[in-house]
Amino acid sequence: MPHIVVKVREGYAQAKKARLAAALVKTIVANLDCPVFDVSVGIEDVRPSDWTEAVYRPDILDKPETIFKEPGYGR
Repeated sequence: MPHIVVKVREGYAQAKKARLAAALVKTIVANLDCPVFDVSVGIEDVRPSDWTEAVYRPDILDKPETIFKEPGYGR
């Protein structure tokens, strides 16, 4: 029962978030061979000023074993 949490900078329109969620569900169903009704998607807005402490440090730096694509910050 996959559940995805996507954290994005605040400001994206609800319609864009809905399109993203729909695309993610299709991708998960296709790649994990699971029923569509098993998948859930949450999208959380994060202020850019909070990104390092709310996302980068706890979800990326502190969990390297879960990262399959690293961000290119500073490149």
